[in-house]
Amino acid sequence: MTNPTNRPDPKDNAPDPSSKPSPEDPKAHPKRDNGAPEDFLISGEGKKRQYKKDNPSFFMQRGYQVLLVAGLIAAFLLVIIYQTLFGRITQPEKMVTIDEGQTYYGLLPQWQSVPLFSTTIAKLYIKSQVDAPLHAGTYKLPENPTIAEALQVLAQGAKAAVVKVQIVEGKTANDLYQTLRDNDAIKKEVLVDGADNASIARALGMDDALPESVKSSPDFIVNHNLEGWFAPDTYYYGAGTTDKQILTDLYKRQKAALDKAWQSRSPNLPYQSPYEALIMASIIEKETSVSEERPLVSAVFNNRLKKSMRLQTDPTIIYGMGARYEGNIRRRDIDEVTSYNTYQIDGLPPTPIALPSAASIEATLHPAKSDALYFVATGHGGHKFTSSLSEHNQAVKDYLGVMRDKKAQQKQADATQP
Repeated sequence: MTNPTNRPDPKDNAPDPSSKPSPEDPKAHPKRDNGAPEDFLISGEGKKRQYKKDNPSFFMQRGYQVLLVAGLIAAFLLVIIYQTLFGRITQPEKMVTIDEGQTYYGLLPQWQSVPLFSTTIAKLYIKSQVDAPLHAGTYKLPENPTIAEALQVLAQGAKAAVVKVQIVEGKTANDLYQTLRDNDAIKKEVLVDGADNASIARALGMDDALPESVKSSPDFIVNHNLEGWFAPDTYYYGAGTTDKQILTDLYKRQKAALDKAWQSRSPNLPYQSPYEALIMASIIEKETSVSEERPLVSAVFNNRLKKSMRLQTDPTIIYGMGARYEGNIRRRDIDEVTSYNTYQIDGLPPTPIALPSAASIEATLHPAKSDALYFVATGHGGHKFTSSLSEHNQAVKDYLGVMRDKKAQQKQADATQP
């Protein structure tokens, strides 16, 4: 029988309140069901503390990350906006001509070279800042402009006086000169009193555009004649624009059209240079006003040149007569030998005889596929194209018959008038 007094006292096994639990004591860190410490996870000695998703510190950490990303995106957008509106394109101060119907949006491609330029942001800026359409005219843009600076200059167009300059296809360089001289809103720098072909060419810096045979010709009509080199169209310029600026602009446009057509020209053409093509384009411009006929007229002259036939075109007679032309071509005019009379000279005249359109330049360098060698007016608009002399002579008879009938009808109509 055991003595109750020999049982161990429960107090002997009680923990010493003055002693601290050992870190190795599993009881020191009660675990949850998943075996993790109560307050945090230890992924390894010296490793970063990771907050649990149900801990407020986790959400604070994630919030900082979101704010950081949002801040970076906002900063990037600000850079794009700044570069779009205030990034500069590299170009000297220059005059820019805005044609009728052009829009602000059409000007944006030249700013694409600016790093981080955004067309969308530029369009939004234009829509929010510009409340008037783009006005035709000539504007002076500053050196290395930003799009914001350019828009500010162009927006003044509504307040600026605009000068209309209309140059009809087939008119001559002298017609153009006179149009500019007669316009008081255009400042005269080139077309001053006493200016001749040579002084105009030098003032415009266009000597290189002319072959040596033209620059040294003893014929005063031919010498330094810039005929053909100015693109005909309707233009709008700001009041005070100089004649030099306008003529230079029209020359650059015509040269661009000629160079483009020359680069894509059809094979086996009889023209040795773009200038020869410009001469032919001016003849085609004078021979027909029917756009669809231009390639056929081109084919006729192309075929004649290849066969060493004279061009025999009336507009060249008229141009060579100059101020002597009074509205009719007489037999003696056809027989007169001038630098331009293609009834009397072989090949092309020495210079163009008019200001050809881009369409006539294209037709010159892309003639229709035809064996025609002749054409004559029908009397009803347009021309009859034929490949033999007998067919041509019959077409001439038909034309004369139509004209006689029209004359008789007109005479009868005049007789019935009260």
